[in-house]
Amino acid sequence: MSTELEKCEQHAKHLSLQDRALLIRRLIEGLDNIDEQQLEQLWIQEASRRVQRFKTGEIKARSSEDVYRDARKRLQEMR
Repeated sequence: MSTELEKCEQHAKHLSLQDRALLIRRLIEGLDNIDEQQLEQLWIQEASRRVQRFKTGEIKARSSEDVYRDARKRLQEMR
């Protein structure tokens, strides 16, 4: 994570809940303006980053069964 991003995150944590929600909304809306080529490049970069982290042992693979089970559990907890 970049230093600038870390600074933004720390500032955002001190905002009111309403202001944080508004900030999130504006950031997401900004992503809607990314063209397909930019979006594809971002996904390629993210996939490359994750593969590198896997290769170095920083993260471990999980079975799809485990991933889906955990996702279902979280969804149930949200209800």
